[in-house]
Amino acid sequence: QVPLVESGGGSVQPGGSLRLSCTASGWNLGYYAIGWFRQVPGKEREGLACIRATERNDGSAHYADSVKGRFTISRDYDKSTVYLQMDNLKPEDTAVYHCAADKYGTCNGGYDDWGQGTRVTVSS
Repeated sequence: QVPLVESGGGSVQPGGSLRLSCTASGWNLGYYAIGWFRQVPGKEREGLACIRATERNDGSAHYADSVKGRFTISRDYDKSTVYLQMDNLKPEDTAVYHCAADKYGTCNGGYDDWGQGTRVTVSS
């Protein structure tokens, strides 16, 4: 089980930016595809972005239409952290954000391991 931990959430005004981090101490996340999701109470969980495994796949990034052009997913050089850079934030981006590890490395499912989440609030 991959012990994912998210950080970087907080409160920001509309139009602002935040960078979320997803780490797993002692684990090489390059083996997994890592997806970012968000959850709003009373709504279905929404998939936002995913980056494929670098060791078993092409490491490419993929985005939901709702965040394309505003959010950027990336890995650090030693593959121990996956980031979600969020720009031009809107009030509707307010949610709890989770990262998850796709054991198949493909971004096509297989998300067995999830972090506890980090809260993002966008308001003026």
